[in-house]
Amino acid sequence: MQRIMVPGLAMLAAGASSAPTMPGWMSGCWLEQKSANWTEECWTGPRAGQMMGSGRNGHGDQIQSWETMQIERGPDGGLVFYGSVKGGARVAFPMASSGPRDITFANPQHDYPQRIHYWRDGMGLKAEISQIDGSQRYGWTYQRQGAN
Repeated sequence: MQRIMVPGLAMLAAGASSAPTMPGWMSGCWLEQKSANWTEECWTGPRAGQMMGSGRNGHGDQIQSWETMQIERGPDGGLVFYGSVKGGARVAFPMASSGPRDITFANPQHDYPQRIHYWRDGMGLKAEISQIDGSQRYGWTYQRQGAN
């Protein structure tokens, strides 16, 4: 009986290791400040197959837009980014690629953006949205909030 259990455990471990890793390196609160314009994004650490995020941007003390976000495991075990701007419907962006400190999500059926890319750059976090072909790029360079 022990022989049967050991290979079974090995198969479970192999299956678990093939699932993409949650991007815990995104965790924390991040800020891009350009004169009076600012953008903030905060992400919880991974727990129970999910990360929760929120973002907002503005000018001075006025908020221009806000968004809630989640990164969750989909039914196939892959990661999916969900975004909801100003309380609108959630839009799903399945993971397209990932590395140790970068991740890209894509939904070619969405109007804009169709691609969302996050990556760590030293101690900072970068984010970029674009069309699926890379056109209409817009990016942010964040520093950890509270960091000098």
